[in-house]
Formats: sequence, C-alpha cells, structure tokens
Amino acid sequence: MTTRISLLLATTGVVALSACVTSTGPEDPNRTRQGALIGAVGGAIAGATVDNDDRLKNAAIGAVVGGGVGATVGAYLDQQERELRAQLGTGIVIENTGSELIVRLPQDILFAVDSAAVQPGLRGDLQLLANSLNKYSASSVEIQGHTDNTGDAGYNQGLSQRRAQSVTSELIAYGVAPSRLRPVGYGESRPIADNLTDAGRAQNRRVQVVIRPTG
Repeated sequence: MTTRISLLLATTGVVALSACVTSTGPEDPNRTRQGALIGAVGGAIAGATVDNDDRLKNAAIGAVVGGGVGATVGAYLDQQERELRAQLGTGIVIENTGSELIVRLPQDILFAVDSAAVQPGLRGDLQLLANSLNKYSASSVEIQGHTDNTGDAGYNQGLSQRRAQSVTSELIAYGVAPSRLRPVGYGESRPIADNLTDAGRAQNRRVQVVIRPTG
C-alpha cells in the first residue's frame, strides 16, 4: 500500500509538471520545468524496470530523483542559452529543448560556396561559442554538418563532414577539449525545411552545434 501511494504521488507530480510545460508555449525560453518532466519520466521508468519486489517503490524514487536531475539540467541550459543569445550575432538560431541546446549556424554565412573554410567574419562568434563551452564544461558537443539536396548526394555528404570538422577545429583552436567534440556530416539526409524552395534550401544548409549536459 505504501509503495502504491508513493508511486501515485510521484506520478501526480509528473502530470502536474507536464501541464506546466505544455501551457508555456514554444516561445517560452525557460525549459527548467521541461527538463524536470523529462527526468521524472525517465527516472520512474528506470526505477520500475528494476527486477525485484520493490518496483513500485523504485519507480516512485526514480521519478523524484530523475525530476531533480532534469530540473538541474534545464536550469543549466537556460543560463547558457541566455548568455549565448546576448552574445552571438544575427542569423544564428538557438533552440533549447530542455535536454539539449542547439546552436544553428547557417552555412551560407559560415562558408563560401563549395568551401569548407570558415569565413573570417564568423570566427568571432565561434570564439564566443567556444568561451561558453569552456565555461559550461559539463557537456558533450556534437557538431553536425547539413546540406540541401542540390547536387550529388555523396558529394554533399563529404562536404557536410568537412564543414563539421572545420567548425570543430575552430572550437579546438579556441580551447575546447577535443574529447568533448564529435564532428559528423549528415549531408542532405536531415532537412528542416522544404528543399523545393530557395528559402527552404537555405535553412537546410547549416552547421548545428548540439550541446548535451553530461552531469
């Protein structure tokens, strides 16, 4: 009976958090509560799947602990997001999902056509980004290269990898530990807009720096 009550309380807390998150709208920059919800659900599931006689108790404990960890991650990302928004130049998009921070750099301002060399005008922003990564060091970072679907798919794949590596090299030059960075090229396989329009293709040509807290 006690374990069922504990699980009910934890589940009620998760539902309440869910209501709070969905009511904020996508424009709300504060994702602390969303991080708490993600952590609580994950913790409850992890606790419930332990193979012993106390699954309900473990689920309740997992929800509470996971919720606390998730809230901490959300607050960590909120602070880093606020600072980056105040520092980085126009044209750079920042998205906070509650569990990771995505910094989207349009390739049209990063690179010349058909080039993997970072343009001098963007190096200042990359240095500011590197400074942020060094300040908020409890994270792993995936640097993703993406293209539109114009031209040969194999060539686009290689170009996206070279561009991801170029941004990675810039971050390393500004002091970010190489062990935290993973460059990967996705070519044209992950569009975020319609490749049938010029505007859509421009959005798809991008490098994304995906920051995932690790502690």
